Amino acid sequence: MSSYQELTARQRIPAMFDAGSFEEFLPPSERVASPHLAQLDAPVSFDDGVVVGRGKLDGKLVFGAAQEGGFMGGAVGEVHGAKLVGMLRRAIDENAHAVLLLLESGGVRLHEANAGLIAVSEVMRAMLDVRAAGIPVVAVVGGANGCFGGMGIAARCANTVIMSEEGRLAMSGPEVIETANGVEEFDSRDRALVWRTTGGKHRYLLGDCQVLVADESEDFRKAAIAAIAGLRGGEVRLTLEGLLAEQAMLARRLDDSAGLAEPMDVWQKLGVPEPARVPMLEADAFLDMAAQYRAKTGAQ
Repeated sequence: MSSYQELTARQRIPAMFDAGSFEEFLPPSERVASPHLAQLDAPVSFDDGVVVGRGKLDGKLVFGAAQEGGFMGGAVGEVHGAKLVGMLRRAIDENAHAVLLLLESGGVRLHEANAGLIAVSEVMRAMLDVRAAGIPVVAVVGGANGCFGGMGIAARCANTVIMSEEGRLAMSGPEVIETANGVEEFDSRDRALVWRTTGGKHRYLLGDCQVLVADESEDFRKAAIAAIAGLRGGEVRLTLEGLLAEQAMLARRLDDSAGLAEPMDVWQKLGVPEPARVPMLEADAFLDMAAQYRAKTGAQ
């Protein structure tokens, strides 16, 4: 077993897909790099920090992408985003069984500003187009850099989000919040607070993440296979009913967290038993606890 978090994007792809099955689009040999970074004398990567292609997952044709957190924190620029969009559109053209996104990103690449923002918006639109075509989209968040900014929003455009406790998912990163509003608002150096607020367990309890696994690449692979199997044949499009249900969930969240700044207090109000124990529980024990909490409270 290997830690998913410790793998690079190019190591995660073979860890998730069937052995030897992945075909990369625009590999490093094509030297498709960002033109903007070179103009700023910033370092470039010949895959622009993302691997895209298609392969087999449990024998099924699945298109996929993996962001490289080691290059600019997985931030999205024009070329990076275009590769993701091109992969998603090709998945529709070839009627893929599913799309698997291995996300690790701090958001938009500041060096590319508006081009990066536009790229992320195009990625989100393409993800919803894939779903509209009846193809499930599964997002995996387990990298050391987390999934923030525009890609944090994009992750929630997927049908299913799979996380580990070590994964983090949010709109704004802790450092961004601290810079904008001060350390009193959010101390980014308080790592325990950061994980309580943005980590996989919190996201699972709030409903932002549908599957929580241990930080093992094989566990992520099994969870992805199971998630895709569960989605196939069902309604994977973003419907009005689904959107209204999401809005209702967010309204309940506002009510449940009103006036509360500490995640443990939110968990207690939700009815989670012994919330102080949550950060210390291993994945299996946490899931057992969560199942009991949901059965008792009727939470989804």
